[in-house]
Amino acid sequence: MSLLSLHDVRKRFGSVEALQGVTFEVEAGTVVGLVGDNGAGKSTLMKAVTGIHRPDSGRIVFDGRPITDTDPGEVRRLGIEMIYQDLALARQQDVASNIFLGREPTRSVLGIPIGLIDRPRIESEAERIIARLGARIPSVRYQVGFLSGGQQQSVAIARALTFEPKLVIMDEPTAALAVREVDHVLELIRGLKRQGISVVLISHRLTDVFAVCDRIVCLRQGRVIADETTAKTSMNTVVGHIVGAA
Repeated sequence: MSLLSLHDVRKRFGSVEALQGVTFEVEAGTVVGLVGDNGAGKSTLMKAVTGIHRPDSGRIVFDGRPITDTDPGEVRRLGIEMIYQDLALARQQDVASNIFLGREPTRSVLGIPIGLIDRPRIESEAERIIARLGARIPSVRYQVGFLSGGQQQSVAIARALTFEPKLVIMDEPTAALAVREVDHVLELIRGLKRQGISVVLISHRLTDVFAVCDRIVCLRQGRVIADETTAKTSMNTVVGHIVGAA
C-alpha cells in the first residue's frame, strides 16, 4: 500500500527548473533509496514533501491525504520526519535533553502544572526510546558533543521517534562515518523498517543503499530516470543512470 505518493511534482527557482515532473511512490514499511548527482533535485524534492518548498504544480499525497499545500508543522503532525545531514543537535547538552529539546515534559502537583521540567521523566523516556532503537549510547546523560558521528545520528533518529513518525527521511546519514559506525546506522534503518516505519534514504554511498533499500529511485536534472527494485538492478546500472550513461 502506498504511504507517500508524488505525481508530476514541479518546482522552479527563477530560470532553474529543479523538479521536472517527478512521480514515484513509497510503500508502507519499506526503505527507498533516493540517489543522484549533486543538483539532481533530491533535497528540493524532500523539502517539497516536508512542506518547506511549495511545488509549482503536481500532487503529493501522504497516508491518503493531499499535502501539496501543507505547512511543515502539519506535515510533522501527520507523521513525516526529516533528519538533515547536519543533524541540528545541541552539542553542549546531553542526549536526553536533545531528544526532548523544546518539548520537555513538566511537573505537576495535584494535577496542576508548576512549570518545572520533569528531568527524571525525560531521562526515563529517553532511555526507553534508545532501547527501542537499539542504539549504542553510553548514557542519556552523556554530552552529545562527545559522542561519535554514528552515536549522534542515533540521537537524531531517537528524537524523530518521539514524534511517532510513519515516514523518516534521512539525508546522507552515513557520510563521513567510519565503517563500524556506518554498519550501526544501517542497522538502525533496518530497525525502523522492522517497526513498520518507512524510510527514504538520500545517499551518495551506493553500497549503503544496496545494503538496506527495497527500491532505488534515481533523479537526474530534476527527473526520475529510474525506479527499480534493488534485487533487479546492479550498482553499475545505477551509476550509469546517475551519470547519464544508461
